[in-house]
Amino acid sequence: QDTLRRMEHLACFAPGMLALATLAKGTQLHTREKQMKAAESLMETCMTMYATTSGLAAEMYEFKSGRNAEMKATTNHKFSLLRPETVESAFILWRLTKKQLYRDFGWRLFQAIERSSKLDGKDAGYSAIQDVNTGTSTVSSSNRLDRMDSFFMAETLKYLYLLFCPDSVLPLDKYVFNTEAHPFPVLEHPPYSGLSPQ
Repeated sequence: QDTLRRMEHLACFAPGMLALATLAKGTQLHTREKQMKAAESLMETCMTMYATTSGLAAEMYEFKSGRNAEMKATTNHKFSLLRPETVESAFILWRLTKKQLYRDFGWRLFQAIERSSKLDGKDAGYSAIQDVNTGTSTVSSSNRLDRMDSFFMAETLKYLYLLFCPDSVLPLDKYVFNTEAHPFPVLEHPPYSGLSPQ
């Protein structure tokens, strides 16, 4: 009997979250190693979601196990909203591991966005894509959706930028990012904690 499982692109924040857990003070080495292994394994799945004609990931995938194992975009979720979760995790994993594959992934994603989503004209922006596997690697206007979500500029492009910045720009031991990619300084003794500076 085959089993069908699904995963939304939104879940691709998890590799970065697991990787950040390795920075927690007092965590034992074997625990950190297990967390990083889980983060990188899950990230591999997230990056595989981008193996489409357009180079962009769909919203949701089905995983079919058994003799004919495969991963494919679900019928009603073949569109791409240019979400930030996978590139957020790539940024975090690059900073923590320095493995070039995360920057390579980010560069391929940037090129796919420019090729498949950028609109023509000097005042044009970017658009979501109706089907990540339709047509050739250059997406036609008939495959574009009339929308560009704010998270594309606020998060996706910000994480792409940070992926290629020096580590001194918003270092992960000094800043934490909220769910909208806004950096907040890490305070050793936050004013509301009741702890006083040593």
